Amino acid sequence: MDLNALHNFRVAACDLNGQMRGKRVPPSYADKLSKGAVRMPFSALNVDLWGADIDGSPLVFETGDADGILLPTERGPVPVPWLETSTALVPMSLYDDDGAPFAGDPRHALASVLSRYAQRGWSVVAATELEFTLVDASGPQPLPPLNPITGRRLTDEAVLSVAEIDAFEAFFTDLYDGCAAMGIPAQTAISESGIGQFEINLNHQDAMRCADDTWLFKALTRGLARKHGFAATFMSKPYAEDAGNGMHVHFSVLDQDGRNIFDDGGPEGTDLLRSAVAGCLAAMPASTLIFAPHGNSYARLVPSAHAPTGASWAYENRTAAIRIPGGAPVARRIEHRVAGGDINPYLMLSAVLGAALVGIEDGMVPPAPISGNAYEIDGLPQLAGNWAAAIDLFESDPIITRLFPSELIRNLSMTKRQEIARFADRPEDEHWLSYLEAV
Repeated sequence: MDLNALHNFRVAACDLNGQMRGKRVPPSYADKLSKGAVRMPFSALNVDLWGADIDGSPLVFETGDADGILLPTERGPVPVPWLETSTALVPMSLYDDDGAPFAGDPRHALASVLSRYAQRGWSVVAATELEFTLVDASGPQPLPPLNPITGRRLTDEAVLSVAEIDAFEAFFTDLYDGCAAMGIPAQTAISESGIGQFEINLNHQDAMRCADDTWLFKALTRGLARKHGFAATFMSKPYAEDAGNGMHVHFSVLDQDGRNIFDDGGPEGTDLLRSAVAGCLAAMPASTLIFAPHGNSYARLVPSAHAPTGASWAYENRTAAIRIPGGAPVARRIEHRVAGGDINPYLMLSAVLGAALVGIEDGMVPPAPISGNAYEIDGLPQLAGNWAAAIDLFESDPIITRLFPSELIRNLSMTKRQEIARFADRPEDEHWLSYLEAV
């Protein structure tokens, strides 16, 4: 896109909650972005869900709320289809004045993990499956939207219903057109098991590009939904008694010759695959905060609700936290099924891919794969049972220190403790308003 031809455009980096933080700038900035023309406080990537500074954060008063430099990522500018005026968004990352990556930037965390793969001559290919719910948010409580054809409110589940997809054809046409314009590889769309719930899969690609596109897709979906008269939410649990929104990630690892290191020519995969699985299992309980970053997330993580609660793995078993899908051996991959739709994609992929690499580095061996219903198996290591416990685990676990820089661990833990305190002061029946389009 020619940024000079626009009336204005946006520059934004991803904060710890996955929200865009940045500025609206005139076209005169177009040729100066790579020279550090846009500055932003380091603290801006470490604010709470509502955008407030974190009490006691060393990024605020202790350091004079110092600025960093925003520089464009390799993703490049993308159009913004949810706005009426023609404009663009330039994804950015935050650096200090010496050019060092800011350790509190989630995108840099993923870049660090991927660089460790690159040191081995490996690259990671990943894909996400994104569930979201369309909601009528015009009243005091969220309601299912009206069917655009009948004008009647949705009342029932409609798993894989073509009629349900057809009813929202105008929205999905705009969504796919928006994905094409932004270079997001949207694949199949289905009606899911919740009322007004849908899923769209993004195609396999470079892991950083996967994270970028997942971040952009969430913004696109929320923005276009409003243009069609309803809201779209990636909340883990929009309705207490209905299905939750998950975000599964599939990944494989290619060597320098483009060969899949998980492929042994058969259905079981290589020892490297099993070590990667073992690393993911070992890190899973302490990574709960990444996979379930909000209070609402824990309403999804309950037994027999299609969301894993114990650390297990299996071949072709969707009750397990980690599934090894069948199919052609050349496409052998790991599916990590724990994360909710409300995650930060950079942190989620950092946790999953970092844990897999730790398993490979340490030569870990997983327990035997399970069979049958994972919810009925006793003795599995469990995910953190609540938000506060997840913070404590994340902050103190030695594996987490191998996945994330200490500054990010500190910043995220402080952020989440502040959010717990602030939610405690708000009426519980209004919590959904804070989450609806922020996560």
